Amino acid sequence: MRSLRSPLRSSTFSRASSVSLLVHTPSQTLPKSTTATKTDMQEIMQRSPTSSSSTPKQRLREQRVGDLILHKRRLVDVPHTASLADTMNVLVTNRVLAVPVAAPPGRWIGAGGSMILEADQETGVVRKQYIGIVTMLDILSHIAEDGDYDVEKVRDDQRDLGKKMATPVSLVIGHNLEGLSLWTFNPNTSILDCMEVLSKGIHRALVPIDSHMENIVGVELVESAPSYRMLTQMDVVQFLKDHSSEMEGIATRSIRELGAVSRHVYVITDQTKVIEAIKCMRVAMINAVPIVASEDFEHDHSQLLDLEGEGRKLMGTFSATDLRGCHLATLQSWLSATALDFTEKISKSPLCGVGPGQGSARPREPVTCTDGSSLAEAMDKAVEKHVHRVWVVDQQGLLTGVVSLTDMIRVLRVAIA
Repeated sequence: MRSLRSPLRSSTFSRASSVSLLVHTPSQTLPKSTTATKTDMQEIMQRSPTSSSSTPKQRLREQRVGDLILHKRRLVDVPHTASLADTMNVLVTNRVLAVPVAAPPGRWIGAGGSMILEADQETGVVRKQYIGIVTMLDILSHIAEDGDYDVEKVRDDQRDLGKKMATPVSLVIGHNLEGLSLWTFNPNTSILDCMEVLSKGIHRALVPIDSHMENIVGVELVESAPSYRMLTQMDVVQFLKDHSSEMEGIATRSIRELGAVSRHVYVITDQTKVIEAIKCMRVAMINAVPIVASEDFEHDHSQLLDLEGEGRKLMGTFSATDLRGCHLATLQSWLSATALDFTEKISKSPLCGVGPGQGSARPREPVTCTDGSSLAEAMDKAVEKHVHRVWVVDQQGLLTGVVSLTDMIRVLRVAIA
């Protein structure tokens, strides 16, 4: 077992030097979510070709991205001037894991050089530009980015954290590796092409409704549309789970047989503090880590460890999203606690404003399966518990691997192609 130390990649996100487009001053009021219009959804449904004579697997391959967003609500975003504290409130209120950041058009270079615009449906006048997507990991990375952040100082001084949470959200885009790019899927993109992109570690992409661009099928960095939906890995796994009967027995095969299990698992120990866990996740650019029992010979619990298939007793899961509903004072006090203590308190603490439903407080028991578990079982657990990783354990409950949504999508794409 070895410690993981790797350099951080710098963000390519920046302000545009001079572009003359229509300028719109975004509202400082954080947006409320709305649902898609009936007309929008009817048009998407008409675009998806089906054939009554094709096999179930062929019909599954013919599905389009537009089919997966039929019941998705209108995109929730935040203005580029919103503070990190306000952004966390949007994540909690709308029960989402990530939000796009909107800015006046023509003033910014979007993440990865993207140009994703929202324009009026009637006039085509550009209202705003999406310059990136921010997740809870981006916010936590900003909290932990000070290299000499002292655990004891954290306990006594709330001013530093309060100052960091007042930072404009636009300044943290790109802290997460995935935040260095911003992608869109055309609604007519095939489910197979969509799965190929998401199997490479891309967790989410925007889908335009009534695009003003040429009807190109695929993944784009340039887009203009009156509205968008967010398509995530979880949406795709949920869709495939609901259509498992069309996979001709693929989902009933074991995750080991399908090659869905990764033996390289980055872990923290039961002695790792929350602030140290956040730093570890920032370095590895991962949103959740398993907590394992520490060994007597281990004295440094501040580093991420690579399990490499070595069995360790699994004690819990520490996730970035667990912190999103915490009040500032509560978050401050928990930074110096162990991650294990935090996970045991989070599900029952009245101080955390995490509501019921998707993204609610995690169960105390980690979500697990075995090498012999079917892919369908792993998918069921991921969707039911709304987790992005299912830990693989042996008969003694020792952690031996992980199967992620990325892994599930990867093996399913190969199987149904």
